[in-house]
Amino acid sequence: MADLRLPRLPDRTPVKVGIQVTPQLFADLTRYAALYKETYGQEEAIADLIPSMLTAFLDSDRVFAKTRPGGK
Repeated sequence: MADLRLPRLPDRTPVKVGIQVTPQLFADLTRYAALYKETYGQEEAIADLIPSMLTAFLDSDRVFAKTRPGGK
């Protein structure tokens, strides 16, 4: 078998997670979704925005980044 430069892709099977949020957080998420639509001209459901929001948050947390394998 040939050695490819691209390693085997990681598991990308979505995992469904159910959460409850406070009314204030839901209102903030609703306003964020409206601002997203105003900014990009495309409406996205809150549930579709949350994974990217969480990823951005985790990626920006320097302390958390140090706990990841190869983290700096």
